[in-house]
Formats: sequence, structure tokens, C-alpha cells
Amino acid sequence: MEDKQQPVFERGTDGPKVIVVGVDGSDSSWRAAAYAAGLARRQGAKLALVYIQPLLPAGATMGAPVIDPTHEVAEELMAEIRRSTERLQGIYHMRWEFHTLRGDPYAGMVQMADELRADAVVVGASESAGHRIMGSVAVRLVKTGRWPVTVVP
Repeated sequence: MEDKQQPVFERGTDGPKVIVVGVDGSDSSWRAAAYAAGLARRQGAKLALVYIQPLLPAGATMGAPVIDPTHEVAEELMAEIRRSTERLQGIYHMRWEFHTLRGDPYAGMVQMADELRADAVVVGASESAGHRIMGSVAVRLVKTGRWPVTVVP
């Protein structure tokens, strides 16, 4: 009969190593980022902030000439994240990185969580009425079932 040993618990290795959080500049995404940052700090995990730039700006599908604001949004998000980390420098130490890519927010979050081997995903609750019909990114991530997902109101 084969002797199977039970895994040994090691203090400090039982929590998440990578926490991925979606940010888009909305109030709920900033609350999600703050929540995820607290988790990452307490767990000693790396925090990966992810902004998914939409492929088509809202007016583009109707043929209206528009300037693609998504690059500017990404730059503004990065600037705000840097300001926040500078304010906390010397108080808290945390490993973090910022990623941005173009595409569908759900598919982009899945891609980044898989690429970064996320142990947890954090997103803000949807503030869009249109998500009642199509489903929010948060609900779709939960249904994916690959990682624990926390939805911050």
C-alpha cells in the first residue's frame, strides 16, 4: 500500500502570489484597485493593474469621426497610479505593475489573468446600464471559474 503524505502548510506561502485588478478610471474600479492593493500588501503578492482599451470608441460604429481617447485614458490612469504610489512610498512596500492592451474588456482580463498566472482577480461592479442585457465583465469572469473573483461595489 502506497503511503501518501499530506501537503505541509508553510507560513507565508498559502496566499495569492499575483492579484490582477481591472481599472478603467471609474469610481468602482478605483475602489477595486484600493481593495486589491490592500490584499496584495497584506499577502506579499504582486499587484497587476490592467486597463483594457476598447477597440472602437463609442461613436465610431455610427460613422462619426472621433479621436481615440483610450490612449489618453491609459496615460491618465498610469499617472494617477504613480501619484498614489509616490504618496505611500516609505509607508508601504508593494510590488506592482501596470498593463494595458486593446480589446474586449472581458477577453482582455482573461488573457492577462492567464498570462500573469493570477491567483485572484478583482474588479469593480459595473456602473453601466447596458450590462443588464449583455452581462457585466465581473459576472462573466466569475462564470469563467478559473480564479477567485472579488467584485467591489
